[in-house]
Amino acid sequence: MAEPVSLVEALTLGVVQGLTEFLPISSTAHLRVVPALCHWQDPGAAYSAVIQLGSVVAVLAYFFKDLVSIATGALAAIKNKDYGDRDLRMVGAIIVGTIPICVIGLLLKPLLEQDGGPFRSINVIACASIVMGLLLVVAEKFAKHVRTLDDITGKDGALVGLAQAIALIPGCSRSGSTLTMAMLLGLKRAEAARFSFLLGIPAVTLAGLLELYHMAKDGLGGDTGMTSLAVGLVSSTVVSYLSIAWLIRYLQQHNTWIFVGYRLIFGVTLLIMSMNGLIH
Repeated sequence: MAEPVSLVEALTLGVVQGLTEFLPISSTAHLRVVPALCHWQDPGAAYSAVIQLGSVVAVLAYFFKDLVSIATGALAAIKNKDYGDRDLRMVGAIIVGTIPICVIGLLLKPLLEQDGGPFRSINVIACASIVMGLLLVVAEKFAKHVRTLDDITGKDGALVGLAQAIALIPGCSRSGSTLTMAMLLGLKRAEAARFSFLLGIPAVTLAGLLELYHMAKDGLGGDTGMTSLAVGLVSSTVVSYLSIAWLIRYLQQHNTWIFVGYRLIFGVTLLIMSMNGLIH
C-alpha cells in the first residue's frame, strides 16, 4: 500500500467487503466503486485481496463442523479405498475447481493490479455486472435446481472453477459466477451457495496471504497502516459471517431475482454516471 487508508475508509471498506463477498453482486466492484463515489483513493486490488481474508475467517468459522466432517470423511475414504465417497468427491471437486483461478490469476496478476488498468475500469465493472446478471436470469429460469452436494463430481468442480476464474474481472462476482454455474449444473440454490463458499476458501486465502506478504515486505505504512488494515479485517470478518448466515437461509426459501435486479440497476447506473462524468 502506497498510502494507508484512513480508519473511516478501512471500516467502510471492511463492511462493504463483508456485505458483498458472499452475496452475488461482486465485492471487488463495490470496493472499487464506493471509494470512487466518496472521492477516496482507489485502495487497489492488493488491499481488496487482503481484507478478503476477513471473509475467509468468517466462512471457516461458519462451516467449521462441515469442513472437519468433510476432511475426516475424505481421509477415511482414502484409507478404505472408497473413491466414490461423497466427502472425497467434495475435496476433489474443490481441488480441481481451484486450479483455473490460480493459473489464470497468476498470468493476469500484472493487469489485475495495474492502477488505472482495464480491469479497474468503471465501464468494465458496469458491463460485467449486467452480463452476469443476465446469466443469473438464465440459471434461475432454465436450471432444474434438484441436485444436492451429495451428487457433486469432479466435473462440477472443474466447471464451477472455470466460472470462479472469470470472476477475476471486477463486476463478475466470485460468488455470483460460481453460484450461477452451480445452479446451471442443477444444484439447489442453497446447495449451490454452500459449494460456492467452500470452493472459494483456497483461492481467496492464497490470494489474500500472497498480497499480505507483499504488503508487509513493502511496508504497511507504520502503525497507522497496520491499524487500518486490522480495522478492515475485523469489520470484514463480522459482516461476512452475518452475510453467509443470511444468504443461506434466504436461498432456502427464495429465488435469486432480487440479486438479478440489483446487478442490472447497479451496472446501468454506473454506465450512466460514467458517461456523464459523475464517477471516474
